[in-house]
Amino acid sequence: MDRTFFDRDAVAVARDLIGSELLLAGVGGVVAETEAYLPDDPASHSYRGRTARNAAMFGDPGTAYVYRSYGLHWCLNVVCTPGSAVLLRALEPTAGIAEMSARRNTAVPKLLASGPGRLCQALGVDSGLNGFSLLEAPFSLRPGRIAPVLTGPRIGISRAVEQPWRFGLAGSRFISKPFPLGQYE
Repeated sequence: MDRTFFDRDAVAVARDLIGSELLLAGVGGVVAETEAYLPDDPASHSYRGRTARNAAMFGDPGTAYVYRSYGLHWCLNVVCTPGSAVLLRALEPTAGIAEMSARRNTAVPKLLASGPGRLCQALGVDSGLNGFSLLEAPFSLRPGRIAPVLTGPRIGISRAVEQPWRFGLAGSRFISKPFPLGQYE
């Protein structure tokens, strides 16, 4: 993957990231769930323009945008075109599982990286990675297997919830919440 992969509409990137492999310092797995956010989207952090908090969203395609959600947990996004990003919601753990288990204090595979906060804790993501490129070390991002993709409304937000911009790896037990039945792409 390179910058041109991310220099596209965030909805297309969110869909195309499903099944790829994301590692951070050798720890990670298969991207099982994503959500897209666009600049004119009232649920997006960039909706009201550039601020100190969201400046990374206006960086180069492939840049990490890391923020704390509700003051509780970190969320990892990857920047697409300026002001748009894809939230990484869930991974299927495949590498560094012992390290993820230690960070999450659980050995239950489903609980390691299913949800944006769990994903970040399992990978060791915090604000120190905000602005880093997911295309360079310590990250590794590679295309993966092609599989059926589920699509449905985004979750955990209060605005523009009707947008069908949440994507998941069909059949994965690692997605954070079930998709509505019959929602295949």
